[in-house]
This record gives sequence, C-alpha cells and structure tokens, in this order.
Amino acid sequence: MTNAAGPLLLLDSASLYFRAYYGVPDSIKAPDGTPVNAVRGFLDMIAQLVTDRHPARLVACWDDDWRPAFRVAAIPSYKEHRLAADGGEEVPPALTAQVPVIVEALAALGIARAGAPGFEADDVIGTLVAREVAQDGRRTPVEVVTGDRDLFQLVDDTAGVRVLYPVKGVKNLQVVDQSYLRERYGVETGAAYADMATLRGDPSDGLPGVAGVGEKTAASLLRKHGTLAGVLAAVEAGEVSAGQQVKFRAAWDYLAVAPTVVRVAHDAPVADVDDGLPDAPADPAAVADLADRWNLTSSMTRVVQALTAAGERRGG
Repeated sequence: MTNAAGPLLLLDSASLYFRAYYGVPDSIKAPDGTPVNAVRGFLDMIAQLVTDRHPARLVACWDDDWRPAFRVAAIPSYKEHRLAADGGEEVPPALTAQVPVIVEALAALGIARAGAPGFEADDVIGTLVAREVAQDGRRTPVEVVTGDRDLFQLVDDTAGVRVLYPVKGVKNLQVVDQSYLRERYGVETGAAYADMATLRGDPSDGLPGVAGVGEKTAASLLRKHGTLAGVLAAVEAGEVSAGQQVKFRAAWDYLAVAPTVVRVAHDAPVADVDDGLPDAPADPAAVADLADRWNLTSSMTRVVQALTAAGERRGG
C-alpha cells in the first residue's frame, strides 16, 4: 500500500450491485449457468471508479442489517413493503446468489469491506465520514458513491465531502455538492437535505412524512426557519399558516421520531480496516480461481489493471 493525496472513496455497495444486477444482462453467466451479471457489473464499476476518480483509499460499505431494529422501533413501516415471507429482504434469488461471490472477489483483490452489526451501509458510510472529518489536519476529500439520495445529507463543502450519484452507470456521475443541493432542492446543506427529507417523507422507505408537505414547501419552511427544530418551534409558536398547523399537528408523533430513522448514524461500531488502495491483488491465485470459476476474467482483469495503473500514478 502507498499513501497518496487522492480521495477516500466510499461505496454504497448494495446500491451499486443492485444497479449492476438490473443494468447488466442476465445472459452473463458462469460456466455452470449461474448468472454473474451483478458481480461483473460491480467489478466493472470499481475499475471505472479507480480509473476516473484516482482514490488513495477505498472501502466497500456493507449492509450488515438492511432494516435495523432501532429504525423499525421508531417507525414500524420502515421498509416494511420490502419484507420477504421469511422476514428478510425481498431480493431476486439470482442476485442473492451473487453477493457471496462479490465478497470473495473483494477479499481476493484486497479491497476493504466494512459493515457494522445492526446497521445499514448508510450508517457505515456516515461513521467513516465522521471519523475522517474529525482527524486533525485532514486534507483528504471524501467521495461517496451511491444511487441512494438519502446520503445527500452527508454533503459538506467545508469538510470536503460530496456524493457521486450514478446517472447512467459510474461513467456518468452527478457530483452532488452544496451548490447542487441549492439548485436542485432549494436547501443549503446536507443537514438541511435530511430535514427536508424528514418533512417530505419517502414512500419507497415506508416514511409517511407530513401529509401535504412536499419538497418545495419543506425547503421553503427550512429557508425561513433554519432547521427542522426551527420549523417545529414555529409551528408551536403559531408562526405558520393555519393549514400548515393542521398538517404538522397530525404528523407530530411521526416528527418526534423520524430524525432517528432518516439521519444516518455517525457512531456505528465499524471496525478499522486497511482502506489503502492496493497496488496489486492481495491473493492473485484466488483472483485467477474466481475468474475461471465464475467467468469473470475480463472484469477481474479490468480491476487489476486499474489498480496497477493507480499504483504507478502514485509512484508505488
């Protein structure tokens, strides 16, 4: 490993391999007929990101728990519609079978993977961002790669934290900084985005929001009153319209607990990992075996070539 002044790249792994699964034809299969489209797509994404973003460090962040108990306790409807009959997440079986292969591939390549018991990948990312920002004298930018807008809440220009949002794969990334949040959502900061998301709600995550309060109204209230706490204080002081009073009072119980669900954790028990970008695979024999067994030769080659080129750029 070498130390270089490239960004710390944090991958929202499930978000990316789901995109790979649906974006790469399922005709891509291993010799035994098992689909490997998600594995191929995910590895190709890593190769592209290493080539384009020149990271010095990289962590594939993992969902150890896709529906944490503390969020369900706060809002029982959280992700409820995605529950399978066995209580797990409803995921296509062809994708479920590929996730262990992704884990093996990352280990063979020497790319760090991090999760935390009882927490989502969002919380792992939030925690790693918080740790990085807290370091004295830090100058390393942080780039979070995700297809999940929830993580826009981590954007912080002063701290050098931004989100890379795939528009069409990772070759076409929307760079989400505070200017983007201002122009697209009318909010000034990542924290304000989280407050807006709390008010707006998110049906895809089972979060009801405040009925009748959409993005524009939420952003307007936040511009006027500063924060979610400021908006709620204005409601209590009678400083919002009568109609808004009714809407907020009806959602008061939700608003009391929603921030716990919407805001990512910054103190999840994430173990320390060696996040330095490897110059070469950690286990070349395992890489070769996986490539042969799962028909991954082209994708593995692209990742290894990207890592080698990155090492050469850093003088490694």
